[in-house]
Amino acid sequence: MIYALPFQDIQLEDRAQVGGKTYTLALMERNGFIVPTGLGVTVESYRAYVSATGLAERIHMELGRKRFEDMRWEEIWDAALRIRNLFLKTPLPGELDSALRQSVSSRFGDAPTVVRSSAPGEDAAASSFAGLHESYVNVRGADAVLEAVRKVWASLWSDAALLYRKELGLEVETSAMAVLIQEIAVGERSGVAFCRSPNDPAQAVVESVHGLNEGLVDGRVQPDQWILDRETGLVLSHTAPVREHAVLPASEGTRLEPLAAKKRDRPPLNEDEVTRVFEMAMTAERLLDGPQDVEWTFCGDRLHLLQARPITTLGDESGEDQRPWYLSLRRSFDNLMALRLRIEEEVLPGMADEADRLETVDLSALSNEDLAAEIGRRKGILDHWTGVYWDECIPFAHGVRLFGHVYNDAVHPEDPFEFVALLDSGDMLSVGRNRALEELAAMVREDEDLEAALRSGPDSGLPKRFQDALDRYLDRYGDLSCHEASCTRDREDVIGLVRKLAALEPERTSAARPDRSGLEQGFLEAYGTARREEALEILDLARASYRLRDDDNLYLGRIEAQLIRAVDRAKEQVRVRLEDDTDRLGPEEAAHALLDPAFRPPSCESPAAAPTGLRVEPRQLVGQPAGPGLASGPARVVLSPDDLRALEPGEVLVCDAVDPNMTAVVPLASAVVERRGGMLIHGAIIAREYGLPCVTGVPDATSRLRTGDAITVDGFLGIVTLDRPRS
Repeated sequence: MIYALPFQDIQLEDRAQVGGKTYTLALMERNGFIVPTGLGVTVESYRAYVSATGLAERIHMELGRKRFEDMRWEEIWDAALRIRNLFLKTPLPGELDSALRQSVSSRFGDAPTVVRSSAPGEDAAASSFAGLHESYVNVRGADAVLEAVRKVWASLWSDAALLYRKELGLEVETSAMAVLIQEIAVGERSGVAFCRSPNDPAQAVVESVHGLNEGLVDGRVQPDQWILDRETGLVLSHTAPVREHAVLPASEGTRLEPLAAKKRDRPPLNEDEVTRVFEMAMTAERLLDGPQDVEWTFCGDRLHLLQARPITTLGDESGEDQRPWYLSLRRSFDNLMALRLRIEEEVLPGMADEADRLETVDLSALSNEDLAAEIGRRKGILDHWTGVYWDECIPFAHGVRLFGHVYNDAVHPEDPFEFVALLDSGDMLSVGRNRALEELAAMVREDEDLEAALRSGPDSGLPKRFQDALDRYLDRYGDLSCHEASCTRDREDVIGLVRKLAALEPERTSAARPDRSGLEQGFLEAYGTARREEALEILDLARASYRLRDDDNLYLGRIEAQLIRAVDRAKEQVRVRLEDDTDRLGPEEAAHALLDPAFRPPSCESPAAAPTGLRVEPRQLVGQPAGPGLASGPARVVLSPDDLRALEPGEVLVCDAVDPNMTAVVPLASAVVERRGGMLIHGAIIAREYGLPCVTGVPDATSRLRTGDAITVDGFLGIVTLDRPRS
């Protein structure tokens, strides 16, 4: 069995074994191009690895939890992270390890290398899957190179690759990954060349940066750009950016450095060098029978070809394919740091100020015409901030995912989500709100007379100290709960919830505070003493990302609450005329009803009666493990705010998704089951804060389970077992 082939030994018949990227570079080297020395790790190496270690079966299990078509993007990322961790903590079997170690050591020694994917279908003429698989730059020594090889193998099952599984033909039984290992050509000027411009097929494009190509490819460094005539090679235009940074090799990996002053005013290439790059790209096009996207670098005066692949695109151009948008959520550390600054200093304060301004409007003083206009204005304001939320807050959640990769790469934990324990977010708004509710519940536990007064009915006879504490809670958190999905929307709801919390033991309603110092110290040591500050910065960013993943919804919810307040006021205005039909009024209908006395909301048919007779009982429902632990209890299926208010201590909360406005009741539950999936959805975050077992991504959870069913929730394996149906 051949595990690896050097460039000079690769022939046409080896293409399926080494992949298109490696084969192309070997072909270019044979045809006189200067190509850094390289080695192709064959697909047989991958197959030997997953077969001998049992990983093939475990990958199959991870991807078989749920119909792939039904998995949300968050679930795909979770599955990919679990698979990636299997590769990280599973060493190469003996024979394979020895063979690859010998090949790597004899060819590269301790020289810096780049380790890249070279999947068999990658960079073919019909499809190019650039960016779906991982690459590692400046990797030294056999140990580090072979670990990078395992990470590249794992990226065959990355969330990006899984999204394009049909185009890739990605199947556990048949798919495999070859890997390209190359010595790094440490160039002073690097870039890409497109033989055919995507904007004009009669033109070519050359882009270049100072330093390594990585900064251009990942978007951290803006390139100089030259447009050339394809026929003559004449430079038609040159666009110069503000040159500020360059990516350079570091002791491990690469680093972004300020550009030396003398280079800031100088393009990376002169006109003769632009021509040399263009001519190299066009020669590659003729040799490879089609326009190419070529990566290159200048080491002194020597022009090295680093990569060549056909120019193709992923997805369609109709805008219906949302996968490129999902991939755009992957952000660099620097981009995330800039996003954090804007969110914390501009977006969230802006949302809070907007909600405060709307709250001061006296809706009762408005005429029907003015109230209708106010509803339209508030709808526009909410739409604006919802757009900001999707454009900025959603991408910032990638900070947690970035840290998850960094932590797992450094520590190789048994649990791929161990890193979440380091992101304890006691300062989250929803957790702060729950803590305030627990303080009210503690007052009730300590005072039998207060408990009796609450049980008797209206709060008019409650002690002043409790009344004052309740008022402080409502002043601080009331507007975070003024939402249709909330079970703490008014004073009576809060008192009812406090009574339920008071019936529980105090430790049952307090957010878990695990001792994370040991985990943090282990991470910092594994990451490297010399890079301690870098590790702390990434951890701090992840904690902010984790906190804001929950808080930003509550800030947006405050604005939504003010729209709801105006709609509720409109419903009061037209209730006599429309009677019960007001419950169906949305913002547009409510405004219409205010302005048109003849308006009637469209009729809706009554829901079909629930089927009677035989019910097929599920024995086990499989989802995604999102909170470790095991718990049993009666199910409480939540389909409405009234269902949420009915949740009793010890019941299992079963819902479509736990909205941040709903999380006040989570301490009552013994476990959480959600139809929506993902480790970073709000229900999973709050469940972990309270140490509750949690399973997400359970198909049809709210229809296949019924309130009263006795169920067991296994948050380790992601399984919900029906112990006994409701009688």
